[in-house]
Amino acid sequence: MDLTSVVADLVHEPIQTESRGLDLTVAEVRKVVDPGRIDFGGGELTDATTEPVETDLRNPDDDYGWWHLSNDVYLLEYNESLAGPGDVNLVLQPRDELRTRGAFHPTLHLAGDDDFGAVPLSVSNGGLMLKENARVSTLLAD
Repeated sequence: MDLTSVVADLVHEPIQTESRGLDLTVAEVRKVVDPGRIDFGGGELTDATTEPVETDLRNPDDDYGWWHLSNDVYLLEYNESLAGPGDVNLVLQPRDELRTRGAFHPTLHLAGDDDFGAVPLSVSNGGLMLKENARVSTLLAD
């Protein structure tokens, strides 16, 4: 299956499609600052309050910054979005490059018309330096 037919807003298709699936890139990293609420019936369901984690430039003339992430859980937001059709089954998993550096996110099963939403990213004790637009996840046809 050509995954580019169900994903919009690719940053650079030739690089994002060179592996066994389609790589997704990080647009924003957010941190939870106030808790959300979940109850049994959904009448008291509220979102958590989040704030963006700021980036730093390694060099003043750099186009993209780096997030300096310490041991914690963050929320990733992607540059890309799903564009359908809805009858396509997809699997979103962390890239090996993320996992071997001590960070990961859950594997998600999605349909082609779902929204990626915010994906939790867990970072180990050593921390992680993550550059804007880094490829962090791989989308596969299920």
